[in-house]
Order: sequence, then structure tokens, then C-alpha cells
Amino acid sequence: MTDHALTAATPRVAARWQDYLALLKPRVMSLVVFTALTGLVCAGRPMNPWLAAIAILCIAVGAGGSAALNMAYDADIDLLMRRTRNRPVPAGRVQAADALAMGIALSLLSVGLMALTFNLLAAFLLAFTIAFYALVYTMWLKRRTPQNIVIGGLAGALPPLVGWAAATGTAPLNAWLLVAIIFFWTPPHFWALSLYASGDYAKAGVPMLPVVKGAQATRRGILAYSLLLAPLGVAPVITGLGGPIYLVVSALGGLGFVALAIRVAFSRAGDPDTATTPADKETLYDVRAQARPARDLFLFSLIYLSTLFAALLIERLPFVSAWMVGL
Repeated sequence: MTDHALTAATPRVAARWQDYLALLKPRVMSLVVFTALTGLVCAGRPMNPWLAAIAILCIAVGAGGSAALNMAYDADIDLLMRRTRNRPVPAGRVQAADALAMGIALSLLSVGLMALTFNLLAAFLLAFTIAFYALVYTMWLKRRTPQNIVIGGLAGALPPLVGWAAATGTAPLNAWLLVAIIFFWTPPHFWALSLYASGDYAKAGVPMLPVVKGAQATRRGILAYSLLLAPLGVAPVITGLGGPIYLVVSALGGLGFVALAIRVAFSRAGDPDTATTPADKETLYDVRAQARPARDLFLFSLIYLSTLFAALLIERLPFVSAWMVGL
């Protein structure tokens, strides 16, 4: 850990419990928990509900721990970006050292509890996920390469595998297929965001793709990954993981994703005069008209991934499973 993170702003006001909760990135955690739960349920192994809850808790705590580590290290660049400058550490409400201690404690707790309650494979995968996000992505990739999101996306893709391993002690092909879907979803999702927030990234010195390669290359990259993601999203039907509900959701969602990516490819999103939000706006979604195709794809990508995994969960409800068997 470098000195810049440990000497971040001294708190100007007393921290509230909400500030420590914010260190865990609860919005990101909710998606992690949801995909991990899907992996655990899709594993198909009957499990005591209390044990299942503990498994998901371990993954949630581990995600929160890695988020706190990320915020401790990134306080300097978070301070320079409009969408992150109000986070607890750059805003001076929590010391970076406290965020670091919290992140380490939560990470060790989650991995230890996973190992004691479930199995070493699940514990190893959880530890690897935390370390990859905090060390490989945050400390190495994020500030050094425009491929930071591509490679670093593995950390966000692994939770369903961790959930599956917690339930069965194995990591089969279908579990890795869920990982692959999230992995290929991550670049177009974050590159869409970076197209209309590239001014912030440039100011902070973060080499996101639009900053390094330009908006046009980023728009092409979004389209390329979207064309790969759409058929990959349907693949669980072929392997037997997804059923008819999933087929409809994934097919329609994939078409929608590609259509929005094509719209982005032919737009001016990310061009110099469109890459920042209006000066009087603070939210992530108030963008200039030319950047709205990227904003719309970013929002749709969240809906797309959520509905894919929701469809897998719905198909495993007892009455839905019985209906599918009767088809």
C-alpha cells in the first residue's frame, strides 16, 4: 500500500455509521450478492437455508472488504472525480487508514468463515476474488493500462462461481459459464460509463480506454464485446443450465444490448464536447444529449445482467420447475 492512500484527507467531521456502510459499496455489493446467490441455487444441491445465508454473507462481507480496500487506496483519484469525490475517504469523513483496517478485517473474516463453514475451494476462490480486486485491479491495472476493466473484470465475474463452490465443493462448466457472461458484460458496461465520464478519468490520470485510445475506438470496442456477449448470454440454454424462460429473456436482452451498442457505435458519445456531464449536474445520469446513447446502454446493461440471473432463479422455483418439466 503506497503512502498516498494512507495519508488521505483528515476527517473534517465525525464519521457516521452510514459512512462506514458506504465504504462497502452497497450498490455493487447487491449485484455481487445476487449473482452469487444465483450460482449457489443453480448448483442444485439441497442446502440448509441458514448455511446458504452464511455462504452469501461471507461473499457479501468479502465484497465489502475489497471495496473498503479499494476506497482506501484510491482516495487521491476519487477526490478528483465528480462522481466519487463525495465518498467517505476523499470527502474527509473517514481516514484512509481506518478504511484499510476495515477492509483487511472484513476480508480475513469472510475467507476464514467460508473455510470453516464450507470448503477450501470456496474459501480459496473468495480469497482470490478479494485479492484480485484489491491488489491486481486497484493497485496495478487501474492506473497502468486501458485494459484495466477487461482484465480486472474477472474479480466481479467470480461471485457465482464462489456461490456454486460453497454449495457443492466443485467448479463445473456451467459455473464458469456464469463467470464468462459477467466477464464479457463488464467492458461494454464500464466503457459506456467511461465515454461520458472520460473528462473525470483524464483529470484523475486513470487510463480508461476513451482517454488513451479515444472515443471512436471505445465505441467500436463496446460493439465488439456486445456482439460476443449476446450469443454467450444464450449459451446456458445449450448446456442445460437455462430453460425456456431464460431463452426468451437472454435472446431478447441480447438483441436489445446489441441494438443499443450499434446506436453507441454510430453516435458521438465520448467526443471531446460530449464527454462530461453539464457543469451544474452532479449525478451519474445527467449527460449531454450526444452522450445519451452511452448513458442508455450503461443503464440497460444493468437491467440485462439482472434479468438474466433473475430468469435462472425463477426457473428454479418449485412450481416453475414443475411446469418446465411438463413442457
